[in-house]
Amino acid sequence: MFTFFFKNLSSMKNLFLLIFTLISVDGVLPKYSYAHGGGEAEALEEGEFRKSSYFVIEGHHGVENSKKDSPTHHGIDGVFGIEMDWGLKNDGIISIEAGIGPVLVWGEADHFYGAAHNHDDDHDDHDDHDDHDDHDDHDEHSSHDTDFKRTDVRGLLKVKYYPNDRLSFVVDSKPYYVTQNQGDEKKGMKYEIGAKTKYKFGEGDVNFALGDQLQDLVDGSYLTIEHRQGWESDGKWQGNYTDSRLGVSFDYDLVSFRLEGGPRFYTPREDSGLSNRTDFAGEIEVSRPVGEKSEIFMHWEPTFSEKDGEDWKEAWNHHVGAGLVYRF
Repeated sequence: MFTFFFKNLSSMKNLFLLIFTLISVDGVLPKYSYAHGGGEAEALEEGEFRKSSYFVIEGHHGVENSKKDSPTHHGIDGVFGIEMDWGLKNDGIISIEAGIGPVLVWGEADHFYGAAHNHDDDHDDHDDHDDHDDHDDHDEHSSHDTDFKRTDVRGLLKVKYYPNDRLSFVVDSKPYYVTQNQGDEKKGMKYEIGAKTKYKFGEGDVNFALGDQLQDLVDGSYLTIEHRQGWESDGKWQGNYTDSRLGVSFDYDLVSFRLEGGPRFYTPREDSGLSNRTDFAGEIEVSRPVGEKSEIFMHWEPTFSEKDGEDWKEAWNHHVGAGLVYRF
């Protein structure tokens, strides 16, 4: 029932998400969050309100070795965002975060995990006179074309709830507006939605430069469960996946590290030619404050999947990125 509801989101809801959402880059906000979700918030007194704004710039690169011809994507994102926090009892917090920014696209654009180009879609494209020029783009894409393509727009609306200092719940929407037809990309808005919960086993604040030992890593360990669903700009539902990950975070002086990984339970759309499968997904992230208002970060997201269908092979896929966030 849950999947059926999201498969049938109306065009009005689609428009609502575009208007009221902003950023796809979950910025590494100093002392607040990680580069791509799962962030922490500083404690507030009950009834206290805090508002902050930020700017994030990130360059990222991805390669999908599981797909035929190992397509790549490259991008530079610039994001302006705002975050509003309200203090609750028991050191709880509720937070709303939103922002918007351009995406400069080289190669192909980033897209929902596991999205597969369908042979029926190929046939439709050949019948579409307006798309004839796009076939050259598709050929270039197959040969790892990395020319500049276009400027798209990303967005995010995120609501976070921390009932206490160990447990958190997050829901978000990530729209992405494709500005023109190119190759497999069609003009229009694609987006994904997700929900995530996190439980920290310890109090955190593990810093080896301050004398903590390896056994203290239990204080920085945590468990996350996240579910995501995605749609392409043609309105087609692409599937969903659920990640269950164990992770650990710790510091060495001013440098912060986060390592996590676990199974990814993936369900594709019915006509994709793919099957339900269990992949591996993980992330390694390093960040460091630069002054009082900015922070630099870099991260690597490897995933592994076995052979699946005609055009999906056993391989590692990778996404890497690096950037800077400045809080005003």
